[in-house]
Amino acid sequence: MSHHEDWNPRSDESLNQAITTFDRMRAECPVAYSDYLKWSVFRHADVTTIVNDHKTFSNQVSRHISVPNGMDPPTHTVYRDLINPYFSDQAVHEFEPTCQEIAGRYAHLINQAQELDFMAEFAWPVAVAMQCAFLGWSDQHIEPLTVWVKRNQKATLAQDRAELADCAAEFEVIVSGVIERHQNKDDVTARLLQERVHDEPLTRSQLISILRNWAVGEIGTMAAAMGILLQFLTESPNIQQQLRADGAKIPEAIEEILRLQGPLVTNRRKTTCPVKLGGRDIPVDSILSLNWVSANRDDSVFEDAEQFRWGRDHSQNLLYGAGIHYCPGAGLARMELKAVITALLDVSSDIESAGETTAAHYPGSGYATLPIHMLK
Repeated sequence: MSHHEDWNPRSDESLNQAITTFDRMRAECPVAYSDYLKWSVFRHADVTTIVNDHKTFSNQVSRHISVPNGMDPPTHTVYRDLINPYFSDQAVHEFEPTCQEIAGRYAHLINQAQELDFMAEFAWPVAVAMQCAFLGWSDQHIEPLTVWVKRNQKATLAQDRAELADCAAEFEVIVSGVIERHQNKDDVTARLLQERVHDEPLTRSQLISILRNWAVGEIGTMAAAMGILLQFLTESPNIQQQLRADGAKIPEAIEEILRLQGPLVTNRRKTTCPVKLGGRDIPVDSILSLNWVSANRDDSVFEDAEQFRWGRDHSQNLLYGAGIHYCPGAGLARMELKAVITALLDVSSDIESAGETTAAHYPGSGYATLPIHMLK
């Protein structure tokens, strides 16, 4: 059955003015069909309903294995319990000095330049360096992983299945080398190789899926988050100086800035039965695209949602999702972003815009280029 298209997610307006487009769709057509994303869901209430009803809205969307993101209970529960300890409070605390060192080192490097593209010279290399350090991978992976993530995002936007297949094959080659080198080490990757489920070791496909999620899924969103935070601070000098004066405010500022513009645009679900959502009749086996960015800007949940506010209640903030698929790495991400903002503010007296930004295109968020000027 074909549906009339309510919007075009790949139009110039949708790609280059994403936030404006999402806000308009939430107001005018909160459950909207497109050939590209199928059923897009823009309202906070509808997104929350979906993520809290995994029986009606399944995470088993892709034909490719995805551990544990693309699983439903009870299988999801088993694999989620397996990975949770890697992101425990203790694990995050032990990794914090390494993140602070990486953030500080790159902050000092870019502080030597008068003007620079923050995305190319800080956000991407720091996101990859932190993730490589977390996994126990060497720095030699920083450049190829950066190139790979951007290539994969471009292929996703274009729906180029041949290119996506090449990307998958290339990543399998990268991971195969990693697995071989980590057999006798003591780090996150080595421990993952020793994990067992029902007394059986993880299959090669499961290992590759988990490492792809950790090594790649996190890199793109973390780089995007850093860019979104820095762009906001260049446009909000008063808030930037408040954070310089009181570093204890940094975590709250990060939550609120990323509520305004999230680094992860969508996740998918599949209907297990016919449903009615936002006044639309959606058939069984339909793909839903949950728009986190739009949901977090919903005025029915966040008063003056398009405005930055101190003291806002973030219990409904969907930055890291909700329900059983809530991001297991939320604590790790918060720690890394705090280390980044702290380091950048420490090495500068002011951070200013140095020209026009370029928008990142879906499935990315934030900025492709972000020219800044750091004052010492």
